Amino acid sequence: MSALLTVRGLVKRHGERLLFDIGELTLDAASAYVLTGANGVGKSTLLRALAGLEPVQAGAVEFDGKPVSLHPYPQALRRAIVYVHQHPVMFSTSVAQNIGYGLVARGEPRARVAAVVEAAMDWAGVAYLRETDPARLSGGEKQRVALARARVLQPRLLLLDEPTANLDGAAREQVIALIPTLMEQGTTVVMACHDRDLIGLPGVRRLKLRDGHLEYRSHKGEHGEAQ
Repeated sequence: MSALLTVRGLVKRHGERLLFDIGELTLDAASAYVLTGANGVGKSTLLRALAGLEPVQAGAVEFDGKPVSLHPYPQALRRAIVYVHQHPVMFSTSVAQNIGYGLVARGEPRARVAAVVEAAMDWAGVAYLRETDPARLSGGEKQRVALARARVLQPRLLLLDEPTANLDGAAREQVIALIPTLMEQGTTVVMACHDRDLIGLPGVRRLKLRDGHLEYRSHKGEHGEAQ
């Protein structure tokens, strides 16, 4: 399996405090990972750094076999990597316009945007909400709209920060059901989470951030520290 993203010497400090010092992080193409670890160890910061939203020190970085940088963050990565916040921000327009926003910003033809958004709403089970003001959405509905908004951009790498946090019952199950279909379309997915059902999804590999280092773990509990 070929590597999609490799980052060596990934270091983040908050003042004098070392948050993490990761010798090497490698994410394979068309693969899925869960990023676990105690609260406050830097899981969200790591995802935000990979998305260009958090300044970080990095040595050699390769994306799809080509050398790139994380700072300044190149346009090629902005198009290829999408980050979904635990509490997604919605524009005060409609659900359909929120989902299509990224495509409109890229200058895609209006007819294509409409067709892609319609398909994404069907996929996420939110077509009945197309004209709804996002301020009226439940937490689970917002998360599904955010996933649809990410999916239409066809990211090579999708970073999800606690996608099922604060959800329960049917809302949580609906979000979890969408994750395997993202994996099936060839997107590499990394989910920072504590959700055992996400961690246990078939084919998902586990990364654990602990004491500033990253451990790669198999489902059998074997692990080795990435250096």
